[in-house]
Amino acid sequence: MEDGKETMSFKVVIPARYASTRLPGKPLLKIAGKPMIQHVYERALSSGADQIIIATDDHRIAETAGSFSAEICITAKHHSSGTERIAEVVRKYAWNGDTIVVNLQGDEPGMPGQLLDQVAQDLEEHSAASVATLAARIDNREHLFDPHIVKVVTDAAGYALYFSRAPVPWHRDEFMQGKSDLPGDTRFLRHIGLYAYRAGFLDRYVDWPQSQLERAESLEQLRVLWHGHRIHVSEALKEPGHGVDTRDDILRAEQQFRDKMDD
Repeated sequence: MEDGKETMSFKVVIPARYASTRLPGKPLLKIAGKPMIQHVYERALSSGADQIIIATDDHRIAETAGSFSAEICITAKHHSSGTERIAEVVRKYAWNGDTIVVNLQGDEPGMPGQLLDQVAQDLEEHSAASVATLAARIDNREHLFDPHIVKVVTDAAGYALYFSRAPVPWHRDEFMQGKSDLPGDTRFLRHIGLYAYRAGFLDRYVDWPQSQLERAESLEQLRVLWHGHRIHVSEALKEPGHGVDTRDDILRAEQQFRDKMDD
């Protein structure tokens, strides 16, 4: 937290599973000599969180996390998302319903601790929101039209209207003419997959069935909007770094850490 600001209390839970389709054992892959899950844990340590827990169903991840003295919660194997795994942690620890819980994915080794503080503070400041998350500006057409980059549209107060893999908002006049530049009078945002929840909300969320929109876009945050809850979105105060989904991402993360060590 910045000097002069009152510190707030929040938890960080890092869901980590071994069975990744594209990169089996992903949390344990080495980056700059350390397993990726350790880098993620160290990012959380650099935040203002008062408790950090690695939630996993795999003994190999648990053993590795124990080697660097992380707090570990063993969870069930049937969870289909990190959010469901975190909800199990909330129930096991019996946290108060108003407790703010930040979901830091186990494949985000470059996520700055400052952004964990930001998303937790954002939820604290927006009582109408059940969830808070972050976004960053999109400034080129390639990223806007990339279905692997999730876009978000907000209202005037910063609450999410919709998340999509499609280019939204669709600027009819510009895009139908096939222009290469993005229109300067429209704000385009990519979603950053960092969330803060209220513990009581998580307890309800996991009992809801998947929504039509969630299944269509393969985006679980749409379940929140479908059921009438609000997600507040703030622009990230810092570059969030890159998540790891492929071998190329591992190489890119490796280079980023080497560059930092050379500075």
